[in-house]
Amino acid sequence: MQSRTAPADGWGPRLAQEARLAELDAVVARGVSDGVVAELAVERAALLGALGRIDDARQAFIDILRRAPTHFAALNEFGTLLARMGAMDPACRVYAEAIQHHPTNPVARVNLANLLLRMTRYEEARRQYEAALRCDPNNAHAHQGLGAVLADIGERDAARRHFDHGFKGRAVTTLPYRGTKAPIPLLQLVSSGGGNIPVALFLDDTVFQTSVVVADYLDPSAPLPPHRLVFNTIGDADLCEPALRAATRLVTRTAMPVLNDPRAVMKTGRVANARGLKTIAGAVTPLMRSFRRDILASRHGASSIAKAGFSFPLLLRSPGYHTGRNFLLVPTGDDLAAAAAGLPGEELLAIAYLDARGGDGKARKYRVMIVGGQLHPLHLAISNDWKVHYFTSEMAENAGHRLEEARFLEDMPSVVGSKAMNALGRIRDRLGLDYAGIDFGLDGSGNLLLFEANATMVVSRPEDDERWSYRRNAVERVVDAVADMIRLRLQR
Repeated sequence: MQSRTAPADGWGPRLAQEARLAELDAVVARGVSDGVVAELAVERAALLGALGRIDDARQAFIDILRRAPTHFAALNEFGTLLARMGAMDPACRVYAEAIQHHPTNPVARVNLANLLLRMTRYEEARRQYEAALRCDPNNAHAHQGLGAVLADIGERDAARRHFDHGFKGRAVTTLPYRGTKAPIPLLQLVSSGGGNIPVALFLDDTVFQTSVVVADYLDPSAPLPPHRLVFNTIGDADLCEPALRAATRLVTRTAMPVLNDPRAVMKTGRVANARGLKTIAGAVTPLMRSFRRDILASRHGASSIAKAGFSFPLLLRSPGYHTGRNFLLVPTGDDLAAAAAGLPGEELLAIAYLDARGGDGKARKYRVMIVGGQLHPLHLAISNDWKVHYFTSEMAENAGHRLEEARFLEDMPSVVGSKAMNALGRIRDRLGLDYAGIDFGLDGSGNLLLFEANATMVVSRPEDDERWSYRRNAVERVVDAVADMIRLRLQR
């Protein structure tokens, strides 16, 4: 989020923050009626948040806004604090309040749009980014965000134009460091168009000084920021080929260790995995092939599918999307043309349907993370729908499903069986990635039904709800494993 009160180079280390806070305490104690003092009060509240004193920070912002309810910096920084806490809806409301009182200031519009984008509320985000650009046509953050929206909804040519405005000359961002001793400098490689691994959970800003490099926009002649480790977080081989090629060139310029070599990531596209992993004993990969969308949307689509060896039902998806977006089950040949016409992109993937239903008729999708060569169970989602995603599954409503997931998390080998465990190990070895995930089901013979295996898998802590207490250890094991992997790589 964009901040009006933080220094241009970010907050200083923790000891400097605490010293500055002590100075501000004395000033603010004299009152916030004066405009200058109000600005200092906002800086103090933001510092409290940066130091982890969340309740104190929240109360400080409330006190400021009671006295100055339209103060832009207070509203903007309060929204940023709420967003960092995960209070997305309240943060949106606070940003909207800032916009109402300061409609020509693009900062709150961009911050609100960033939240809406994270919530996949694309049209609302697009309106706010476009409004920000009407206020400031050269706003790099608005161009970057609008590019991300357009890329996610399939308008990738238009997205590239905005990325050009947003990232050219701005390919490197150094994130704030909040530690008390010298940081470990780390280089994080990302793609402009998405498909990146979310790693905020793993990179402690009291330990690492992270420089984020947009690989596909970095000037090849520009020096690399200081670093002792490179973490390539470009994860989607189908979406990010230009960025992965740029990252491949970039890593040849450093002698430091590299996590998730981009050359290995490039081999993990969906079609490549379906073909390359099908020889693994105990693993079943689907027949998969790329078709031109106009062919599938024509009256010859069903015959083209049949000639390639497919039968119905089958799955159809636009490459480069996740969380079930632009991914359809096509029941019959009669349904193919309409389904293809409704998906974005010039190329579509036809995928043979793998039946992952158990004896109860419900579909199951297991997720296992690969970290530093080890396998870690992350979750099991159970649903009546063929398209199984944890956030839309029936886990929250069904205690029996949660009990089944708990057994998987505590004793994966006994739940999935030796055949699938051996297949998981072989898939891990074939991928050759330091960090990745495998999504799969099981058939009645104990075979692993491979859905997806790549680096883009998301790890997130469960909500603060007693129903999910059994999941916390599994998530923390993955977080700790990533920290251990980074530490060991730094020691080489």
